[in-house]
Amino acid sequence: MDQLAQLVDLAAEAGLDVLVDGVQGHLSSFDFYPEWTRSWHHRNVFTDPEAIEAQADLLRTLGRALAGRPNLIGLQLGNELNNLVEHNPVTVDEVDHYLDTLLSAARECLRQGQLATHSAYDAAWYGDDHPFTPEASARKGDLTTVHPWVFSGDCARRYGPRSPQVLHLAEYGTELAKAYADDPARPVWVQETGAPEPHIPAADAPEFARATLLNAAGCTGLWGVTWWCSHDVDRSLADYPELEYTLGLFDSAGRAKPIADAVAGTVADLRAKPPSVSPRETALLLDCTPATRSASGPGGAFFEAWMRLRAEGARPAVVLAGRAEDTAYLTARGITEVVRPF
Repeated sequence: MDQLAQLVDLAAEAGLDVLVDGVQGHLSSFDFYPEWTRSWHHRNVFTDPEAIEAQADLLRTLGRALAGRPNLIGLQLGNELNNLVEHNPVTVDEVDHYLDTLLSAARECLRQGQLATHSAYDAAWYGDDHPFTPEASARKGDLTTVHPWVFSGDCARRYGPRSPQVLHLAEYGTELAKAYADDPARPVWVQETGAPEPHIPAADAPEFARATLLNAAGCTGLWGVTWWCSHDVDRSLADYPELEYTLGLFDSAGRAKPIADAVAGTVADLRAKPPSVSPRETALLLDCTPATRSASGPGGAFFEAWMRLRAEGARPAVVLAGRAEDTAYLTARGITEVVRPF
């Protein structure tokens, strides 16, 4: 805890805000588990009562150690915890209990305005019958986090790195997340996006970055965007997937790449002249079940219908079928027309 507090303080000196993960979950294509859930005394991190309580205690300890730091954004339960489902079978109800228990623990020591969050990779939004649900992402925690990666559903390879489907993917992920929220004003954080090679060739990366940021900035309720990641992995470090070696804004020696200049320039432009974002008056009706969630992912019929409208110049929102006639809800979101995708 002392070392972590020192790291957060060093970040403050560098002008950086920090969100601290409890159980790391997934990072750079590797899964990380608490050591006390491994080896001969394996515990299911999502369902074992003692393992859940241990994680809750970890979050309380983090909160007590860090809550006074002015640069602490808050605590996140872990990064893309649903990557751990493969080796920790769990049901939807068990996931909900897990998230509720740990979010409550995270909040115990946070100050007003600091966030208690959780995150999931795109299977939560696009994976049929995945136990981490869109509802959990959009309704639990203090805001919704999305990780709209261009390799999810082979998006970039399916449509091409310069396609509208790729350039508007973060925007789409934000609008999809808003549809599942109970609170029309709930903010969405594009918490991970990036330009992984070979999905986004280096020559296309600057324009991809600029378009991604500008298109996401056109969404109401956008809390922010964080880019993954800062630096390429050094090739002296073996056994990483190829994309990890080229994913940074800087190379492994710390030299800025063209994409770094594109991100910096776009952020400067947005700060100098913040966009005036109007509500999206037309919403595309999303009618899917847990078993047909993939319709809203790359290659799915709903995804392609939304992207077709966007490429034609429309700015469609997304509304769930169950809210399509909820006048108060539609009014709160500024929606005046609901259209069917097919």
